[in-house]
Amino acid sequence: MVGIAKEVGPQRYRESFGRYYEDFTVGDVYEHRPGRTISEADNTWFTLLTMNQHPLHFDAAYAAKSEFGKPLVNSCLTLSIVSGMSVSDISQKAIGNLGWTDIKLPAPVFVGDTIYADSEVLAKRESAKRPTQGIVTVRTIGRKADGTVFMSFERTVLVPKRGHAVDDRAEY
Repeated sequence: MVGIAKEVGPQRYRESFGRYYEDFTVGDVYEHRPGRTISEADNTWFTLLTMNQHPLHFDAAYAAKSEFGKPLVNSCLTLSIVSGMSVSDISQKAIGNLGWTDIKLPAPVFVGDTIYADSEVLAKRESAKRPTQGIVTVRTIGRKADGTVFMSFERTVLVPKRGHAVDDRAEY
């Protein structure tokens, strides 16, 4: 999503990103760029920070004896990165995430893999209780640089209508 500069004072502008509810169209696909190459530090730090003690993620000698032959990238890390990649297109203006469902992990990710993602708008509807907001559901797919799909999930987000986002307010 291209940033939009809003004038907030004389010769003063503030950049704004993200989509309003009205900007989503069912069937549209957003390619999230740039991609991200996963490093060993990313995987080790995330795994230990989140208290995941499975040696398959950070013990090369242990992982060498597994069916994979090398450490696997923690799937919660790839979920976090892929979700993060989609923020500028899907939820930069969101009030909040309402849920992630149907998370699938069909292929492993390894240190050194570069990953990309894209999201398709599956559904949208106006909020029944919040007249200035709408609900958008997307399916996001994570792919390695070679095209291998390693992850998919659906995410539902509460999004403001035009003129009702935090960054639309003069005092922000």
